[in-house]
Amino acid sequence: MRDDGEPGTDRAVDAAEKERQMPLRERIEFDEAAARAEAEAAREALTTAETAFEAQGRIARRLGGRVEDGRAVFGFWTPEILDARVPSGDVFLEVLAPLEPMDLTRAHQEIRFERAWVPVIVEEAHCFTAVTGMRAGSRETLGDFYALAWRDPEGGWHRILDPLAMSLPFGVMAPAELYDVEAMLAAREDTAYFEAFRGEAPHKFGPPSNILQVHVPTATAGGTLASLTRHYHRLAERVERELPLEPADKLFLGYDAVQLLPVEPTTVHEAGPDFWQEVDGDEEGVTVSLLRPDTTNWGYDIVISGMATVNPVLLETGRPDELVDFAAQLHNFPGMPKKLILDVVFGHADNQGLGALNSHFFAGPNMYGQNLDYQNPAVRAILLEMQRRKVNFGADGVRVDGAQDFKWWDASTQTLRHDDDYLQSMSDLVQEAAGTRYRPWFIFEDGRPWPEEDWELSSDYRAVIEAQTDEDVFQWGPLTFAHNTPFLYTFWLSKFWRIREIVELGAHWISGTSNHDTLRRGTQVSPKLNVNTRLGRTRMEILDKAYDNPANHVLTYVALPGVPMDFLNAMARASWGFIRNQDDRYGVKVVAEEAISLKWQVDEYSYSVPANFRRLKEMGFETRSDLVRFFEFLPALVEVTEYDLDEIARLLNKAEPPLAGPEVYTVAALKHMARAWMDDMHEYCNVSTSLPALDADQAAFCLALRGFRRKRPWLAANYAGRDSFDYLRPIAGRTLFTALRHGPDGEQIYAVMHMEGKPTAEIDPLSLPVPGIGGGGWEVALRTPSIGPDYHGGPITLSDSMALVFSRHLPE
Repeated sequence: MRDDGEPGTDRAVDAAEKERQMPLRERIEFDEAAARAEAEAAREALTTAETAFEAQGRIARRLGGRVEDGRAVFGFWTPEILDARVPSGDVFLEVLAPLEPMDLTRAHQEIRFERAWVPVIVEEAHCFTAVTGMRAGSRETLGDFYALAWRDPEGGWHRILDPLAMSLPFGVMAPAELYDVEAMLAAREDTAYFEAFRGEAPHKFGPPSNILQVHVPTATAGGTLASLTRHYHRLAERVERELPLEPADKLFLGYDAVQLLPVEPTTVHEAGPDFWQEVDGDEEGVTVSLLRPDTTNWGYDIVISGMATVNPVLLETGRPDELVDFAAQLHNFPGMPKKLILDVVFGHADNQGLGALNSHFFAGPNMYGQNLDYQNPAVRAILLEMQRRKVNFGADGVRVDGAQDFKWWDASTQTLRHDDDYLQSMSDLVQEAAGTRYRPWFIFEDGRPWPEEDWELSSDYRAVIEAQTDEDVFQWGPLTFAHNTPFLYTFWLSKFWRIREIVELGAHWISGTSNHDTLRRGTQVSPKLNVNTRLGRTRMEILDKAYDNPANHVLTYVALPGVPMDFLNAMARASWGFIRNQDDRYGVKVVAEEAISLKWQVDEYSYSVPANFRRLKEMGFETRSDLVRFFEFLPALVEVTEYDLDEIARLLNKAEPPLAGPEVYTVAALKHMARAWMDDMHEYCNVSTSLPALDADQAAFCLALRGFRRKRPWLAANYAGRDSFDYLRPIAGRTLFTALRHGPDGEQIYAVMHMEGKPTAEIDPLSLPVPGIGGGGWEVALRTPSIGPDYHGGPITLSDSMALVFSRHLPE
């Protein structure tokens, strides 16, 4: 409290303290007029809209909890209320307020909540209410919690959680926090960035020159959005002050955009413990055991509910403001603002979604969990509204996961159809930030007819591009999609037909050889296949050099059109895998499938480091050899027993000599091992552990290559006219790609890339039989690190992963 002689300040502080101490039931009040106005607006939409979808779209804007004109306003889509024929007098808004200070950064706390029940207005399949006196959350303060609740004839209570909640400190299976989103967005620190794009029509963001894909939990030692923001802030300070850049700095620089793996709330621990666990309670209050969410996930195991906000696991402070802060840090980066791309997953829901949403959201099971009912107008509208609210955090672009999964059942033809109209609706949404209306750039991952067996051969990777009306829509290209194994011999020559497609059609494709899927797929390949041992002496080195390969980078950034994308973990030569510690039922099976990654990503030394694999060592797997032997048994037993955990445990106990690990294998011990593997691998994959080992020359080369591409935006276009791309014949035991490209300013770019195989004989790259390279004037623009700075042209022996880039300007 200030002592500055201003009595008004003291009175304000006293009033705030008095309000804080006021009992919840005295503090809040049902605003019937405002609630009825919400219901009337819904009724008007249902009556006057031309279509049911248009009506539901107007209503969706009013759903969730929001702060408006000094009151809290709530809307819920509740068809289950109609299904159960619940009288309107038995439906209430449940408001929960902590009776003591809460700290969202604590691992565990037990808090007593006051509880109040607020009437609602039921309008068909919707419920609305409005309340004065509720506390709204902000960066500095915690808001009241809420859920809809209804009472059955026996007096039992049933909760309906808010799928459009904007703050979920304890995950999607707990009551939401009322949050002042408008105040959060109004305080953003990148208003000038967005104001520069303001116009009469919504601004349309286009593609960046390249993208860095980032998994927040493994990108920094802190593993949160706040720690990632601090990391970029530090980089910005170093760049602005022109300080020397270390390899770890260069790793993150030179990118025009950062694409975050999904930051939506994911599944929770299947077998508990719950993050919000009610110990005891009555109608006036409840005691809750609260755990800070601690799930480990790669981001794609979502339940749809809560998609409009941020996964609390990623929030150091528990405040969704951290995502706005990160967007602002990127947008304000000195000299080169960076775009933020959000990765959204609306093509399916994990089975846990059945416990978070009403059954009307779903259209039956699929290989991931549950299909969504896109043909239900309310579901369709709510999903789009979730997307709109999420992107309003300040994203410039949206990457849509698994666009081929958006399907609906056509009963008239008894076929499953792709919902391209819904994909169009996604890219048509208009966003708003700092008063600027805009449409983000869109990327779709679509490999249809995947998962059909012949998808890799038959997919053209253009279904969405050709169906969309937006000329700037992009798709993941064939090298980026999933099956990308550049560490196997003959990969590049066997994929040449696809590379030719990229050259001719790839201007609207994302290109690049590393992403969260391809690196994971690499760890699932049997090391007994024909591995390119010229890449390294160990499997770890081979995998690292395959996905962070200088020649591959030259192919991506110089030879191929489209937008290059790199995955941070691959560029850092850090590990990666299917990280998911929530699964109790199938967790052991998942680990059995992932066990092969031990052979690719973990050597004896890495395992022996005391900080690595702590949990597995505590279980008795003291050495890598101990774990390797166990993993020789587990996958085989999962298969032969058809995943009978009791039988697996029995057979493991029969092994001779006895296996390392727990003294007695039980189902519980197997599940504990699965959780330990996932948690240990999550820590092992953290990029911070790989930074000290970064190669300075490789980091500098990659940064220079990114700058080379950015200065020549014309390289993003398809080949035309005199451009050429081919491989040197005869093969003679190696694959040597050549690319010649022509810029609009008369510049020619010529690249020679040794992709795999034996070293060449001594050759002069400028004397190869490539039409159009004759004549003088060529200068070496880029050389991969192993070539060295002294090479300026002439005969050279090229080995695996070597590449050269030449440049010249033709006379007018």
